[in-house]
This record gives sequence, C-alpha cells and structure tokens, in this order.
Amino acid sequence: MAYWLQTLILILVIYFVISIALYYLQDYILFKPEKLPKDFQFLYDNQETEEYNLETRDGAIINGVLFKPKEKSKGLVLYLKGNSKSIKGWGKFAVDFTRLNYSVLMVDYRGFGKSTGRRSQKAIKRDLQEVYNKIKEKTTEDRIIIYGRSLGSGFATKLASTNDPKMLILDAPYYSLTKVTGRYMPFMPLSVLLKYPLPTYKWLKYVQCPIHIIHGTNDKLIPFKSSIKLSKVNPKLTKLHSVIGGGHKNLNNFESYHAMIRDILNAKHEPIDLSTTSINVIHSRKKSKPKP
Repeated sequence: MAYWLQTLILILVIYFVISIALYYLQDYILFKPEKLPKDFQFLYDNQETEEYNLETRDGAIINGVLFKPKEKSKGLVLYLKGNSKSIKGWGKFAVDFTRLNYSVLMVDYRGFGKSTGRRSQKAIKRDLQEVYNKIKEKTTEDRIIIYGRSLGSGFATKLASTNDPKMLILDAPYYSLTKVTGRYMPFMPLSVLLKYPLPTYKWLKYVQCPIHIIHGTNDKLIPFKSSIKLSKVNPKLTKLHSVIGGGHKNLNNFESYHAMIRDILNAKHEPIDLSTTSINVIHSRKKSKPKP
C-alpha cells in the first residue's frame, strides 16, 4: 500500500475516533455541574428564600430557590444560569434584582445541584416550560421577566419565543452553541455531532416581547460580535447594551452593568410617535459644481 494512502487512512481513523469521542463526551465538556445532597440548606446573607421542587412528567426533580424582595414585589425574574456549579453559588447574584424589588427564581438544570434526571436539550426545554407554567399559576405573564446568562441565554430565548413574558434579558448570549464550539474545533462536523446546538438566533425571531442584550466588549469566550449579530435578528424589539471592558464572568463588577439592570427593569416601554421625530429627515448633501 502506498505511503500516502496509509497516511490518509490513519488520518481518517483518528478523525472518526475523535468524532465519536466528542459525541459521547460532550456533556462532560459543556457542563460543569456541582451536585448537592438532598438535605443541603440554601442560606444567603440578608436574603429571604424559599425552596421548591418540581417533579416532571418523566419523574425528574427540578430544584429551585425563590429569592424574595424586602418590599412588595414588582414582578418575578426567572434567572437561567450558566453551565457551571449550581444555584448554591449563583444565588448571590439574585440581590441585583431583589434590591430593585423583584422576586427571583433560580433553577438548576438536570444533573446540577439537587436536580435529577437525564440531561438533553429537549428535556431541559421541557423542564423550563413546566417551571414557567407553574409560575403562571401564581402570577400573570406581564409580571414575568426571563433572564438568560451565557448557556442559559439560549434556553431563555426558546422559552420567551413560545410564551408571552413581559421582557427577555440576555446576558453574554451566543448566536448558537454550534458557532461558539466551532471556534475551537473548526474542522469537526459539529452540526451533526452537537447534541446541544441551541440556535438562539432561530428562536429570537419569534420573541414578541422587548429584548435586551447585555454583553461585555472584552468577552473572550463569547465575543461581543455575537450579540451584535443577534441584535439584528429581531431589531424592532431589541436593544443592545455594551459593558465597556467587560469580560465573560465579571460584568457584575462593573457599575454600568448594575445601572443597565436598573434602567431596563424600571423603564416604561411605550411606543414612540415617529411622526414627532426626525426619522424622515434626510441630511443635505453638497451638490457638486458642474464642470465648465
């Protein structure tokens, strides 16, 4: 057998083995869960909380914690977190909303914290819809705000696309998870192998509520340009907020981020009477002098 043919076969075998390994190991690559014992107690300084467990139709348990504001609640923020740890650690970010008198419900995906069940994109989407349905039993949709952070931004967008919440807030979102992973494995057939493609851009088209996208301009994991692309998908309903110098995990360290959250939650979304604006005014152009 020719040497070049042997080399080609070896390369193809290695490529095939890597593809198979990637398919079966991607849950371990994408998700970094922290598991908690059933008797674990969620305790946070100066935060009033209540724990919930939702049993899904396939027998899984989705665990969540409700953070309550000190004054009368203005609404509820369903906070869908990133891909690491559990709500044990993520709970410290609830104060960014309870200080503005919003309740916050954080839930752990399957396999995270106290939540159980076999994880898949379809199962997580179904779980979150069941959580949303339970919320609707307690309050109206015009009081529900869906907040998706990093990995959670895709699931948040899907949930908003099939429901009618007051608002959708995306924090460091990706255009699609296929695009993000493709930056690191450009030669792999990820569109076929990836079990969690999470096409945020496809779902965003069907969102009917105001959309706010927050992204750090120095994000190395999910580049700021992904949010620029997303802001063009549903432009009439979308507003892009940039945290100058912000990275992927440190937006909470910027005062501008907290000002954005305050302004987004407290803003009155009223339609603009465009007839009173300069929208149709065209800037004058200098006319070129005719040639003699």
